[in-house]
Amino acid sequence: MKIGILTAMSVEYRQVAAMLRETEECQHGPQHYLTGTLGKNQIVLQQCGIGKVNAATGVTDLILNFHPDCIISTGVAGGIDKVLRVMDVVVGRETCYHDVWCGDGCDPGQVQGLPTHFVGDPHLLSATEGLDTEVRIVPGLICTGDQFITSRDELQRIKGEFPEALAVDMESAAIAQVCHLHGLPFLSFRIISDTPGAEAHFEQYLDFWATMADRSFRVTRAFLERI
Repeated sequence: MKIGILTAMSVEYRQVAAMLRETEECQHGPQHYLTGTLGKNQIVLQQCGIGKVNAATGVTDLILNFHPDCIISTGVAGGIDKVLRVMDVVVGRETCYHDVWCGDGCDPGQVQGLPTHFVGDPHLLSATEGLDTEVRIVPGLICTGDQFITSRDELQRIKGEFPEALAVDMESAAIAQVCHLHGLPFLSFRIISDTPGAEAHFEQYLDFWATMADRSFRVTRAFLERI
């Protein structure tokens, strides 16, 4: 299987790149890629950049140039439910936007003419079940917006509109929308690096990268090897 993987940040990209073998680098327009193998799968890895526009343009370029069998968005997200702890993994059973409003006749988060929630691919979701890892894997809703959430008020607004939401990020729903339009299987696989609204929230995020990231990304490898 050929798997396209997108990360937003260089720290995430390096974690995934270290898993690959027989690697080669290439460039298509503004996008830089690392291709390689992981288990029996071919991997096409791209650091798309932060935010919805970067994510959408990045995954579109990847799809058109490499024709993958599926797309995975991986990296970190903020946990916004009390059931989650730092280092837990949320897999996107669904993704949606928390910063979109298209007016009367549309649900909060819905782009007119598109689903309110984008559903994660059932086959990819099933591959996350029963992984032998040291972290918890929790399926649920990931909400996407062009904001790094730090404010408790903003967190409460999102949770009020989307009470079932488990995590927030800045890319997953945009990638899901492009994959929906192309009819391509997609799943967001996100490690919880911080809990917005908590005291010393930004310090918590920095501490994740300083002390926990290497251990946390082992679950990403286990998931990709199982697909």
